[in-house]
Amino acid sequence: MVVNERIRAVFKPNWPHTLTYWIVFFSFGLCLGFLGPTLLDLRCQTQSTLQEITSVFFSQQFFLLIGSSVGGVFTKTQICALSALFVSTLLISVVFATVPLCNHVLLLAIPMAVAGLSMGVIDTISNFQLVKTYQKDSAVFLQVLHFFIGLGALVSPLIVDPFLSETNCLVGNRTENGTKELDHLRNMLVGKHAHNLSHYHLPTQGDVVTQVSYAFWIMAIINTLRKNGKVQLPVPVLVFALIQCEKTTFCCRTSSPRLLDQDGLTMKNLGSGEPDPKSLQAAGHGNLFSNWRNGEVHGLSLSYCVICVLGGLVLFMTDGLLGAYSVFIYTYAVAPPISLSHKTAGYLSSVFWAAITAGRLVSIPMSCRVRPVIMLTVNLAGMIITLLLLLVICTSSAFLFVGTFFLGLFLSSIFPCMLAYTEDILEYQGCTTTVLVTGAGMGEMVLQVLVGSIIHSKGNYSFLLCDMIIGCIGFTLFFALLLSHHMCR
Repeated sequence: MVVNERIRAVFKPNWPHTLTYWIVFFSFGLCLGFLGPTLLDLRCQTQSTLQEITSVFFSQQFFLLIGSSVGGVFTKTQICALSALFVSTLLISVVFATVPLCNHVLLLAIPMAVAGLSMGVIDTISNFQLVKTYQKDSAVFLQVLHFFIGLGALVSPLIVDPFLSETNCLVGNRTENGTKELDHLRNMLVGKHAHNLSHYHLPTQGDVVTQVSYAFWIMAIINTLRKNGKVQLPVPVLVFALIQCEKTTFCCRTSSPRLLDQDGLTMKNLGSGEPDPKSLQAAGHGNLFSNWRNGEVHGLSLSYCVICVLGGLVLFMTDGLLGAYSVFIYTYAVAPPISLSHKTAGYLSSVFWAAITAGRLVSIPMSCRVRPVIMLTVNLAGMIITLLLLLVICTSSAFLFVGTFFLGLFLSSIFPCMLAYTEDILEYQGCTTTVLVTGAGMGEMVLQVLVGSIIHSKGNYSFLLCDMIIGCIGFTLFFALLLSHHMCR
């Protein structure tokens, strides 16, 4: 009860900013879940090959990684962060509206790259601002933030589904088995990357009849917030209004800090015996080397870097595992020894993402009572046990669905818990968020390519073994992080 009162107390003065970050992250989730299902229709729109169109989406993921890395530059002040958030959300809305106008694969690559860059900036800024605002109480708010991205990724395919072509969307090249072939391809392309598509030769000539343009325009309109059931405010306008409010507050504010800052610092130091962190804040958030120059950590610079890097490596493995599993579970399921039908195997990805969304929802109340380090230990241990059981019972199709659900459940809250735990260890220096977000993005991109190449060369049997090895490395790195934290004390 005391914990709930504490959460309500810190949330009340900051609800406009927090709600804005949640809504922006829902828009982020819509982008993540929207592009995969539309890939084949966009291939028809641009009259390109599968290899060409998938390379465009790889560029989107690459620029998302760049955006995550440079996003920390805009976190110096609240106004600067909100301004970058406003530009990013505005660009995403523009991208949704302009994608249907791109009739060549190179033209499509431009808005995809812009969308990836904007999504990376949103990812870093939203996570950082919540950590900076709530500090030791940030775990629960980060869980809500990542629930919204899962909700957006779950909703967006439902919006686009009525506009997808059931057969080849180029007139004069339709075949009777086109529906089965396209469904099979869509299930394979449900992740961010394509793999082993060289034996698929879809036609590139003919009149385009796809209706996917309407889906993108609807998404540009849906990127809104409804107020009182009547007025619709686009998300960028909502962020812009918050910027104006922040500027007004800043101009009217005296030299004393905000009430939340005072409360946060007071709560942080109660019973801890730690020095007042105002001196750390004066040195500036987000500057990795400021503590080295000022000598404030007294020889702990190496420990600071070790903990920061270990946290990023853990997320490199776990988020990479999440991405690789979501992409290749369909390929594994349709091949021996499971040999599921294409339609049944297509449900595995839906089960996996539904489990991730449910896990993030369940983690919200748990974060109020359980420390992030405990949740991390349980989630990582559950991940290892689930992967081990999947590896042992590799011939059971029923257990494949059960294991997929529990694996998604355990992986769902690792990122927000790791972010809250690592930032707490390092006294909210700020740059940790950039390292963790970038590490997670690199893991998603690199490990998918690595696992895909191993499956292609060694066969589908290697899929679960690769996942198990990645999971064990992630758990070992987490153990090293705990040991480093203990030695740091």
